[in-house]
Amino acid sequence: MESPDLNAIFPRLPPYEAPPRWIPPEERLHSPEYNNDLRHFLPRSLILRRNKASEALGFNVRGGREHHCGIYVSKVMTDSEADRLGLKEGDQILMVNDVDFQSLDHSDAVKALKMNTTIEMILRYFPYGYGRTYDKNRHQSSSTNPSPGY
Repeated sequence: MESPDLNAIFPRLPPYEAPPRWIPPEERLHSPEYNNDLRHFLPRSLILRRNKASEALGFNVRGGREHHCGIYVSKVMTDSEADRLGLKEGDQILMVNDVDFQSLDHSDAVKALKMNTTIEMILRYFPYGYGRTYDKNRHQSSSTNPSPGY
């Protein structure tokens, strides 16, 4: 699998946001509410293998082009292969098997994930974008909910 063009990914990061005011500067290094180690947010690769395409993925996704956001991991089932590989809530799926996920509809993303037994993913932990998927949905009618377990 070819590495993604990082220049295409990094310009999409949001502008810098100052640390929360309620965390004193001397406590920021050890606070779970603030992390300034940028390595934590860099794109990473993960390969999820299943025996059959009908097996559960071990995680749920939400978002998509129709919601004006990327595809994000919304839940990881405990003790699943996805959990063992380090997939976590708030991960943005950037690419799967060389398919760009940054502009896919939700249903197309789910199809791309479910149709393969070997899923090569490029993702990044991006809680800012993930949190916005909930903010946006709060102001819509009630039709958009996280996807069911797969």
